[in-house]
Amino acid sequence: MKVTRVQSEKNRQTVVATASRLFRQRGFDGIGLSDLMNAAGLTHGGFYKKFESKEDLAIQACTCALDRSMVKLSRVVARAKEEPFTAVVRSYLSERHRDDVGDGCAFAALGSDAARRSLGLRQVFEREVEAQLDFLNNLLSDEPNEATRNRSVAALSTMVGALLMSRVVTNPARSKQFLDASAEAIITGSNADQ
Repeated sequence: MKVTRVQSEKNRQTVVATASRLFRQRGFDGIGLSDLMNAAGLTHGGFYKKFESKEDLAIQACTCALDRSMVKLSRVVARAKEEPFTAVVRSYLSERHRDDVGDGCAFAALGSDAARRSLGLRQVFEREVEAQLDFLNNLLSDEPNEATRNRSVAALSTMVGALLMSRVVTNPARSKQFLDASAEAIITGSNADQ
């Protein structure tokens, strides 16, 4: 039975979403194509009809993950009961985010892997770095300047590093300390110059 174009596109999107989650959970090399397609509920044979290679899928999956991160951050700002920048930092550096690797930040889950991958994949990450820095700049100031941009770079770097470290350690108290101490440092540092 022939698959319609609409169903084929739905299948492709399912594979991208599944890969997005599984790559963040296991890394790019932590899951093979057969297991990935099986997790998406599809056969391995259809993979090359939808993607040029596993690297092509990685690019699409990371684009999906990074786009969803921006949507989530925008929702945090929209629901913020406190200063939006503070709300974003606290949401990002939360135990909930730490524990949700498969649906969490692709920078923390895949950044070091992406640095060793194709130029195309690294460019996806680089574009999103710039987008997230712009997002943070705009939360910090209506008219970002060099100092604002430096605070955004430091905040993003600290948030990603703290999330990564909180996932690496096995001691729950130390893990929480990475999150809490980093959030306080970012928030206090962002308020110090205002």
